[in-house]
Amino acid sequence: MDFVIVNDIKYEIIKLLGHGKGGYSYLVTDGNNKYVYKQIHHEPCDYYNFGNKIEAERNDYNRLLNAGIRIPKMIYIDIEKECIIKEYIDGDTIFDLVKNNQNIDIYIDQVRIMAKQAKDSGLNIDYFPTNFVVSDNKIWYVDYECNNYMDEWNFENWGIKYWSRSKEFEDYLKNQSK
Repeated sequence: MDFVIVNDIKYEIIKLLGHGKGGYSYLVTDGNNKYVYKQIHHEPCDYYNFGNKIEAERNDYNRLLNAGIRIPKMIYIDIEKECIIKEYIDGDTIFDLVKNNQNIDIYIDQVRIMAKQAKDSGLNIDYFPTNFVVSDNKIWYVDYECNNYMDEWNFENWGIKYWSRSKEFEDYLKNQSK
């Protein structure tokens, strides 16, 4: 597959950006601008239960907007084909910065602000560092996943474990290289 057609627009696929619990995300272009194309998948996930994934994407996008979380704009959603076109935020992920031993203190402060906004709205976001991209010294939450707030899954109790070269981060790196 070299291209996809969404809403009668042809997008050339540049590369796979990532594969998550809910779908595959690709960097695409319409010839003028770059976007992210996310195609929902239905692969099993033994640690997370989904309902209707594409509806969840739409609902979570709106919940995040209402919470004031900095996220890429959803350009188009196709419920039937279970795909999304969204704004592409160009930059390194927090994961890459941590992996390369870069100082991320400025971004820790920013994610804590996001965490407060999320909690104040009754939400948790997925604080795993691959979900945060740095552009112009600001972090963007590039995933739309959010869940009802639970202390167990907030930034301070779960997410922060992966925002440094912690045991959890190192274990994750080892498991990815297998």
